[in-house]
Amino acid sequence: MNPISTLADLSELEVYLKSFFGHDSFRPGQRKIVENALQNRDLLAIMPTGGGKSLCFQLPALLKPGLMLVVSPLIALMQDQVDSLLENGIGATFINSSLSPDEARDRARDILGGKIKLLYVAPERLLTEKFLAFLEQVRSRIGISGLAVDEAHCVSNWGHDFRPEYRQLKVLRERYPDIPILALTATATERVQQDIISQLNLRQPLVHLASFNRPNLYYEVIPKQKHKYSQLLKKLQSLQGSGIIYCLSRSNVNELVFNLQRDGINALPYHAGMEEFSRTTNQNRFIRDDVPIMVATVAFGMGINKPDVRFVIHYDLPQTLEQYYQESGRAGRDSEPAKCILFYSPSDIYAVKYFIDKKSDPNEQRIAQQQLNKTVDYAEGTECRRTIILSYFGEKFKGNCSQCDNCCDPKPMEDWTIEAQKFLSCVARCGERFGMKHIIDVLRGSRAKKVEQYGHHLLSTYGIGKDKTVEEWKNLARSLLNQGLMNETTDGFPILKLNKRSWEVFRNQRRVEIPVLSQKDKRLPNSAPREIESEMLLDRLRQLRKQMADEQSIAPYIIFADSTLKVFARDKPTNLEAFGRLSGVTEYKLERYGDRFVSEIRAFVQEQKLPTPLPTSTQMVTLQYYQQGLDIDAIARARNVQASTIVNHFSELIEMNQPVEIDRLVNPKLHQPIVSAIEKLGDVSLTPLREYLGEGYSFNDIRLVRAWWRRTRSH
Repeated sequence: MNPISTLADLSELEVYLKSFFGHDSFRPGQRKIVENALQNRDLLAIMPTGGGKSLCFQLPALLKPGLMLVVSPLIALMQDQVDSLLENGIGATFINSSLSPDEARDRARDILGGKIKLLYVAPERLLTEKFLAFLEQVRSRIGISGLAVDEAHCVSNWGHDFRPEYRQLKVLRERYPDIPILALTATATERVQQDIISQLNLRQPLVHLASFNRPNLYYEVIPKQKHKYSQLLKKLQSLQGSGIIYCLSRSNVNELVFNLQRDGINALPYHAGMEEFSRTTNQNRFIRDDVPIMVATVAFGMGINKPDVRFVIHYDLPQTLEQYYQESGRAGRDSEPAKCILFYSPSDIYAVKYFIDKKSDPNEQRIAQQQLNKTVDYAEGTECRRTIILSYFGEKFKGNCSQCDNCCDPKPMEDWTIEAQKFLSCVARCGERFGMKHIIDVLRGSRAKKVEQYGHHLLSTYGIGKDKTVEEWKNLARSLLNQGLMNETTDGFPILKLNKRSWEVFRNQRRVEIPVLSQKDKRLPNSAPREIESEMLLDRLRQLRKQMADEQSIAPYIIFADSTLKVFARDKPTNLEAFGRLSGVTEYKLERYGDRFVSEIRAFVQEQKLPTPLPTSTQMVTLQYYQQGLDIDAIARARNVQASTIVNHFSELIEMNQPVEIDRLVNPKLHQPIVSAIEKLGDVSLTPLREYLGEGYSFNDIRLVRAWWRRTRSH
């Protein structure tokens, strides 16, 4: 039977729309999707938040025989949509872990009795053997009209809300090949779209891609200052209505809520570490306007149908621009004006990188890093924020949007056509095989190993951009990408590519004007990284101090005071000689603690690819004697110093990857036992290692082998 034979004509769809949902007309794109759904066609609909995705499967479910299965990722989302449908007199329900066994049986009875048209279920439950057996009963008695996969970006491991269970939904396609699948989401780049189609095994789907532009939203980026909380508080006092504040971690959420409540701001927390009852209670209070502000992690908001959110603030940097669009898009779902505000500091980048580094798959790490780079481009961008966001989704936006901080307070424009020609020429001469950083290195005449390795120091474009800073070249490159004058690959290896417009720039057929950085903007990136590095190193040194204090059952401050650790983090001494000169380091502490602190600092320097520490002059003298064939004792006599001093020199030379062979200094038979002891006890001080190994092993031998072990571990 034709699934739309109950309709006299497709023109009557508006009648049913009005009857079931009270709307007089469809929103853009909805009617075409509904028509194709009624003809049992697979669909992928990407529509912005507030664009009416739910109606695209709900109306077909009411006009077709059988039960529509709706896969939904969150209990709150199910509850919200079912409540809305029930309010319209539509037979809908959900089955999830919030129900008692008796409630679940009652709902199953209603489904098999034909009283329910839409059933919401989580993917984890849907794929259980028990539920699949229940579906067989449903199909034989009343039929299954379709499978709607809501929040379909969860299918993709390239999406920011990847859930492995979603990728198993293709089992239903294999089990019920005749049942149409409708996949719906608010955000999906081209990569994610293709992944959704592949993972759900959609058959020649109609792909509806609505505009990602939300004209009612105002975008703003606020540079974080030292007292960022005061900035936030002042901003909140200027805003009206309901709002969401997103934080990166649970601890940030709790701390911020405490401070806001203390200062008279009515706010509640929401994160995955809370008990389910508390989360649900807080969410309901927010939805019901009992409290105006929700402070939350990314665990909050997916599918929450609160249309009058007037602002969304990101207090921390999101991991992807797609995530930012999705979360900020929860503002203004009623199409009324709303604000999307991002508080940004370059130091936020390292907090996100922490999560990226925890990914086990190197390819996923590369993709995540590239996505983070795009978010940073948005935060640091000088062009129209809307242009940058829409460009990320492959949509072009021309002109001044008048709805972002960069457009309302624009930076002066300058003609950078000549610089653009230099940049694009360098991309071409490097064979369109490298990313932004490498091209800038070539333009600025860098002596980086990679530049010389590929012979790019011999190119005609080498060094022709020394007159511009790294940040100025980055600003130009971002503008070229945002204006569509250059392309970039999206597979985790961000390679710059030329396009038709690039050649128009070459031929002087197109001028390139970009917003220029102020002197303040130019200076900030040069100073901020050093401050960020010091903060990161300080955290690591505090962790090391705590570990060493725990080993001795003493208070951490007894080892070194915080003020001393800050000096270490600022000066970054990479040898014992430099370490011993710093304020707060006594001879005793140098001997007892210096080696481990210096090793930690040196490892940090290597990991961050900071300038590699070079041997001191006294270490170089020791190395020269070594190269003449002298052993430790002979070098000590020649230099009139203790042998332990020469051992210190060698241990540091080894860790700095200088040409010192461990076999010449320590009997090879001792290597493995010492290494085994280190791996068993950890990178502890020499005394416990000596006690574990016994008197047959000297402190000098242990120190040297430990230095060799540290070097092999870090390379």
